[in-house]
Amino acid sequence: MGTETEYGISTPSHPGLSPIVTSTHAVVAYAAMNTGARSRWDYEEESPLKDTRGFDLRRYHTVPVVEPDAVGIANVVTTNGARFYVDHAHPEYSSPEVLTPRDVVRWDRAGDEVMLTAAAALAAQGDQIRLYKNNVDGKGASYGTHENYLVPREVPFLTIAAGLLPFFVARQVLVGAGRVGLGQFSEQPGFQVSQRADYMEAEIGLETTLKRPIVNTRDEPHAFGEKYRRLHVIVGDATLCDVATLLKVGTTSLVLGLIEAGAAPALELADPVAAIRAISHDPGLTRQVALQDGRDLTALEILAAYREAVENHLGTDVDDDTREVLRHWDAVAADLGEDPMRCVGRVDWVTKLAVLEGYRRRDGLEWGDPRLAAIDIQWSELDPARGLAARMRASGRLETLVGPDEVREAMVVPPEDTRAWFRGQCVSRYAGQVRAASWDSVVFEPAPGTRGLRRVQLPEPLRGSRADIEPLLDSV
Repeated sequence: MGTETEYGISTPSHPGLSPIVTSTHAVVAYAAMNTGARSRWDYEEESPLKDTRGFDLRRYHTVPVVEPDAVGIANVVTTNGARFYVDHAHPEYSSPEVLTPRDVVRWDRAGDEVMLTAAAALAAQGDQIRLYKNNVDGKGASYGTHENYLVPREVPFLTIAAGLLPFFVARQVLVGAGRVGLGQFSEQPGFQVSQRADYMEAEIGLETTLKRPIVNTRDEPHAFGEKYRRLHVIVGDATLCDVATLLKVGTTSLVLGLIEAGAAPALELADPVAAIRAISHDPGLTRQVALQDGRDLTALEILAAYREAVENHLGTDVDDDTREVLRHWDAVAADLGEDPMRCVGRVDWVTKLAVLEGYRRRDGLEWGDPRLAAIDIQWSELDPARGLAARMRASGRLETLVGPDEVREAMVVPPEDTRAWFRGQCVSRYAGQVRAASWDSVVFEPAPGTRGLRRVQLPEPLRGSRADIEPLLDSV
């Protein structure tokens, strides 16, 4: 599994400057400072408009290798096996593939540090940018924090979707980032649980930038297509609390295990799109949503049904990574049911709400006050001197699962137990000879005296680990 984060970006000294240009500058500056020779992105196997339901909306063919510094499509493959590039009008960091929720937290946090390094590189050139790990600009635009999970192709997609819809609708109370304003354009004053909920407009679909679905149907496995799917999840928020990030991917992985085993609870919402918004608009967590069988359940009750199913399926003999997820799931769910404020420092929306309520009490602010919207944005700013979440982490008020040394190491070192190790090591060891790379291949320049490029395919995500291939690389 892994994450993709599109970061908000602004240039206060030049507010009219295109974010496409500033995002490009950020990627290029980071590459110049940290990676030396540039590797391009290999688009040969990219198919973002292929739908798992059997159709393809591609209207063009992208050339396999694109110049890495081109405005709007700048790319760098980093030594930790990640991808740092421009996606539309945002700098985006896509983490390397990992096997555990805790490693997701580690390499996701490494992405924040990559962004700060890029900002520092630009500042050294006299250009100031600000970066935000959030999903809305408060003026109607939303951008994504996506998750990716490797799942067996043999499990029917509609079975996956049916099992995930109620879970995704309810999951936000554990892992929502919180937001000032109700509606896509913050038409109504108030505070809600999720940044993305108001932008979900369909139950199932292919789109990611409009008519966004709760369950996405993109069929781009980046692996053996006949063996695997890559479940591309667009419904989640950008989280800054380690516990929330762990729960986001850990609980979803456990639910996917239920679905694969045919053990998911039999729940079907009457109107998932209305339900995800209703739950988001109720920080008190008392709102019930209708099921097709006539029952009305709260988000915590829906999650409890999934938790019970996990318990019945796995029993008590579980590995340490699973045990960690279950421990946090149980603790957070219990505290949310008793008093959400007990989750300050672990759950983003609760922690943000506590900060905002402090300002409201001190200054007598109503929810429609623009100062609260400004605080919402400042919460997510990455700059450790300005960002409220960053300052809370530095002062120990956010529960951390990975230390700063681990995060700094993950900026440059790939995970050892997936193909990301091979990708990152190739960029690190053979920077001048790596022509391009993607999730499932590395393309090398020809050796002196030979012709043509050499593409090494990596269709199996669990092959290419350090144990598999380090002796070979050491011998070359």
